[in-house]
Amino acid sequence: MSLLVTGAAGFIGFHLSKRLLQEGKKVIGIDNLNDYYSVSLKRDRVSELNSTDSDFSFIEANIADKGKIEKIFDANSITRIYHLAAQAGVRYSIKNPDVYIKSNLIGFYNIIEAARHNDIEHLIFASSSSVYGANKKVPYQVSDHTDHPVSLYAATKKSNEMLAHSYSHLYDIPMTGLRFFTVYGPWGRPDMAYFKFTDLIKSGQQIDIYNEGDMYRDFTYVDDIVEALYRLQDITPEPSDAWDAKNPSPEVGPAPYRLHNIGNNDPIKLMDFVNILEEALGVEAQKVFKPMQPGDVYRTWADCNDLFEKIDYKPDTSLEKGIAKFIEWYEKYYS
Repeated sequence: MSLLVTGAAGFIGFHLSKRLLQEGKKVIGIDNLNDYYSVSLKRDRVSELNSTDSDFSFIEANIADKGKIEKIFDANSITRIYHLAAQAGVRYSIKNPDVYIKSNLIGFYNIIEAARHNDIEHLIFASSSSVYGANKKVPYQVSDHTDHPVSLYAATKKSNEMLAHSYSHLYDIPMTGLRFFTVYGPWGRPDMAYFKFTDLIKSGQQIDIYNEGDMYRDFTYVDDIVEALYRLQDITPEPSDAWDAKNPSPEVGPAPYRLHNIGNNDPIKLMDFVNILEEALGVEAQKVFKPMQPGDVYRTWADCNDLFEKIDYKPDTSLEKGIAKFIEWYEKYYS
């Protein structure tokens, strides 16, 4: 019996795969190793997984290739799926919409179709805090409206939630969707602000601070995210008796389907984050203040109390400690 992790060469997929292997699980990892960011970093993640455990099998494949996905499921006894593969990035989606449709919509459909035909016990998939879009009510709650996305990326993630619910309802597939907030840590994505800022500060270049630094993000250290993901695998959702068809809520429903926010529940101001990064690097950044960018949101703040209660765990890594661990990895990796 195997667990499938799509996006295994990605940031969160890599860390989750490593944790699953450490716990004695057999993991099949899929990734297409695209060049959205450094392919060598993705390959190094895969090499790290291959070097630490023989129960890891890596398959280079594009989830948009339905035939390839069907062959992977036919050849392996897969019982659970962590679907983390997706084309990420809010600003990138404005310039390159095609890849989002192929990966986030067609690819997602291929995975849930495979789940339908292979008796999957639990499918856990990545959504995003971006689905809250123009909503200004904070903290964000799963029961909030998500009908006004402000980027194509957000729209694809909202679509994933709807597709998953329909399949869960029609075919009785237990599915859990997780709206990820800002995740950071070692082996992270070079397109993320903390990684880009580190590159620029260490090379003596300027960093762009959007909205004059008046933005907030719910930063969560990657190990805390992985702990939550690991604990969720055995908590399969069931249809809820609390469902009221006359007063429907996204929090409960008639299908074995649940949505959760997954974050730190403690938003940090962008300038405070920059100050922590400067202190960890021992260098003052050259800052250029710019207006808000299209597709960005002012504040992300996750209400995760229902998730924390369900898994009996709450993130406990401070931003100072998490950034210090990232810098330690960064300097070792790029030495």
